[in-house]
Amino acid sequence: MNSADLGRRVGVPSTALFTDQYELTMVQAALKAGTADRRSVFEAFTRRLPEGRRYGVVAGTGRVLDAVENFHFDDEMIAFLRQQKIVDEPTLEWLAGYRFSGDIWGYPEGEVYFPGSPILRVEGSFAECVLLETVILSILNHDSAIAAAASRMSAAAGGRGLIEMGARRTHELSAVASARAAYVGGFDTTSDLAAGFRYGIPTVGTSAHAFTLLHDSERDAFRAQVDSLGRSTTLLVDTYDVAEAVRTAVEVAGPELGAVRIDSGDLLLVAHRVRQQLDELGATGTKIVVTSDLDEYAIASLAAAPVDAYGVGTQLVTGSGQPTCSMVYKLVARARSADPAETMRPVAKKSLGAKSSVGGRKWAARRLDEHGVAEAEVVGTGPVPEELAARQLLVELVRGGEVVAREPLEAARERHVTALKGLPMSAIQLSRGEPVLPTEYV
Repeated sequence: MNSADLGRRVGVPSTALFTDQYELTMVQAALKAGTADRRSVFEAFTRRLPEGRRYGVVAGTGRVLDAVENFHFDDEMIAFLRQQKIVDEPTLEWLAGYRFSGDIWGYPEGEVYFPGSPILRVEGSFAECVLLETVILSILNHDSAIAAAASRMSAAAGGRGLIEMGARRTHELSAVASARAAYVGGFDTTSDLAAGFRYGIPTVGTSAHAFTLLHDSERDAFRAQVDSLGRSTTLLVDTYDVAEAVRTAVEVAGPELGAVRIDSGDLLLVAHRVRQQLDELGATGTKIVVTSDLDEYAIASLAAAPVDAYGVGTQLVTGSGQPTCSMVYKLVARARSADPAETMRPVAKKSLGAKSSVGGRKWAARRLDEHGVAEAEVVGTGPVPEELAARQLLVELVRGGEVVAREPLEAARERHVTALKGLPMSAIQLSRGEPVLPTEYV
């Protein structure tokens, strides 16, 4: 589900060691016990949303598919496992031939989810499914957290432009994944070229304060940038005096100046003053871009300001205070053999705390009210009620080990817009509250 499917495939190394050691030791023990081939169903879900959040956003599904395809143990990895005595020789032999051959169903990327939603369902032998736990959770927990933050920021922006610019605030590979997830959640562009190259996300960027400081005067810096990038460029106007910089910017670029960027100060007050000044100078079409540690609340506070676009970095790539979704990956059903005719038995962890789970292979559907607005997330393990059959949420992603549901990233982005429109209006409120839909088990 990324631009690799559109001809920009980027080499992905094996994901087999993006895992925890106990996944492999469980396989060793299961192989020895003769239970490794038992047909099993694992599900990824979250027991609760981050505090105050009203919905979650599924993101990273396309990256999960890439990870499953590339989950194999090469000779060097096998040698490492042997040298470190992680598992025994029979297990190493089994791992050397590993390829996932099962089925995966899940919520399509961009869809929203709620506590208990079976976001991903992985079916196959116990051994081949359990190995995927860590990498699947790593991707879904990170990407869905970023997408949820992006979705809230997009709602707060109210249709104004959003630029993802958090690459310097996180791990270099996380930055690429964050840009992708932010795009699913409603951001329009990214500053990260790797994200543009890998996923086809539109990229933007012009200059930083260092470029202004390099030159003998602000006018020289603006002239150099305009001469190189054209009058439609964005000039950074808060290096020295904002009012003087705006005046100089319009003198250098003319009223055709594309935009000015403000990166400090009281953004609400400064934006109003800059807008007035631009209009007085005849640059009525020049846009205003604001940056500076924005989050959804800061964006919402600027709703009355004459701002055309927001650039967001740190708060976005850290999930705006919620860097994970606390998703888990649990065995929910298993047979006593590999025989397809063997009955699948529901299994579930029992706990005195909040870590209990619901057993059984699940389906999910969203029930609508008389106005066509979602009123409940319905999760079940038996037959799907006739009235919900057309509202089922899980789609087939992998069949017999082969990916069957790749799609352009744009499709996930559009799906998220549609999903939000189907929720009660209170879903996009930034005030703290319970999940906007209850989860009903049937």
